[in-house]
Amino acid sequence: MIRVLGVSGSPHRHGNTEILLDAFLEGARGAGAEVEKVVLSTLAYASCRGCNACHRTGACVLKDDAGPLLERMAAADVLAVASPIYSMGITAELKGLIDRAQYLWAQRFVTNTLEYPPEHLARHRGVFLATAGSDWPSVFDAAFPVVRALFSGLGFEYAENLVYDAMDRHGGIRGRPFALEEAATAGRRAVETLSRE
Repeated sequence: MIRVLGVSGSPHRHGNTEILLDAFLEGARGAGAEVEKVVLSTLAYASCRGCNACHRTGACVLKDDAGPLLERMAAADVLAVASPIYSMGITAELKGLIDRAQYLWAQRFVTNTLEYPPEHLARHRGVFLATAGSDWPSVFDAAFPVVRALFSGLGFEYAENLVYDAMDRHGGIRGRPFALEEAATAGRRAVETLSRE
């Protein structure tokens, strides 16, 4: 059974970004995957302290909801990470979680206790979903490298972006129904691609 985990970084429940993520997850479920959604705003975790203890031990000294969630994310076959764009970047909830994944970077590049072979990356696909109120051409640009860092640390191939701007002009994601259709198709495609491999 292919496991698909969706992570909503939006603090606004059932808003544009979570609706988009739900469409992706429904597509994955329709393709036969086991699907789960996590809403970051319902969890409790602290920001990274920058103490660098993980550079010595490979482990984070903080014990809260972030560590178990990151382990669940790493165990998924498809990881769909969703965030609205706030002030030209991802939400504080998602950025805080990504910063907490520093211990994985430390395991890979400092303690050398974690390695992802090419066949692992091929079997783990990361998808980024985002919405933005603005239609500025660069509105998503700052989000991509941060999300890439998360996928890299967790051992996922950064497979696809599903990003939709101009939410303000269109009255939200439901004003762009093709976006929900594309998200559902992408969910099915991600599962079917792994099923064939």
